[in-house]
Amino acid sequence: MVFHQELKFSTTGRNTYNISQQIEQAVGKSGISSGVAHIFIQHTSASLILCENADPTVRTDLETFMRKLVPDGAAMFKHQDEGPDDMPAHVRTILTQNALTLPLQKGRLKLGTWQGIYLWEHRTQPHKRRVIVTVIGE
Repeated sequence: MVFHQELKFSTTGRNTYNISQQIEQAVGKSGISSGVAHIFIQHTSASLILCENADPTVRTDLETFMRKLVPDGAAMFKHQDEGPDDMPAHVRTILTQNALTLPLQKGRLKLGTWQGIYLWEHRTQPHKRRVIVTVIGE
């Protein structure tokens, strides 16, 4: 059995957004009890991460690290069609993930105690983002 659902999210700019609850709801709606959930973001300037969900400073530290690694407006980037954060957002996405595949058991994601699913917006301005959830199993 296969189930697909498109989820839409509005971001307020560069930040991490916990989307675990919306993903869990889609998984529950699938009616599938055992299998895998594949989560895919349809963008090249935002990504998905499986991250610590108890201490928000973990995500703050990730952003600090990424800001140092891939700075906005760096002279090395030629592509700036949509501003100084344009190419850095693409690089950030390539360095992270655009998809996650997670196990499903008894109709729920088998996340660890401190794991959450986050949409990581890499652009500094608000955006509309689409995430496709595909559940495969029985």
